[in-house]
Amino acid sequence: MDATADELAGVVDLFGGLTRDELERALSELAFRTDGQSVDDATVDDAIEDAIERFALVRYERIAPSAGRSTDVSFDEPLLVAGPTAFPSPPEHADDLPHILEIEPRSPDREALGEQVFERFARAAIEALEEDDDERVRELLDVSYDIETWAPIDLADERARLDDELD
Repeated sequence: MDATADELAGVVDLFGGLTRDELERALSELAFRTDGQSVDDATVDDAIEDAIERFALVRYERIAPSAGRSTDVSFDEPLLVAGPTAFPSPPEHADDLPHILEIEPRSPDREALGEQVFERFARAAIEALEEDDDERVRELLDVSYDIETWAPIDLADERARLDDELD
């Protein structure tokens, strides 16, 4: 199964977010249900990393409801959530996944998620500027508008720095 970034986003969106292991398990189930095949781990890893790089998936570091981090593994692993550039499109048979995986729906804190995406975007912008990567700078300029629509974030300063690089 070769999942696109939008299909990956569609799978995680069914649950509100999945850990990487849960997403890989979901993709294995889909591959088996679709064509009786297994998934190539390297291909899945590449697809997930590409989706994260393009902001189609974003990592969400959850904080346990108590005062600090929980000893519960589920809170120690970040969730992958459909990101600002995604058009979540669940692949064929994805509707069966909540029943198969028995994972309860999750509701990420949108404000905290927005802050984490802001930090991730700022780091990506710095890297692109330091590397004089004009192609990545252009991509990030486009992504900045998607992020602002997706979350209550103001990226005007970061966008100005990126725009200055291209002038």
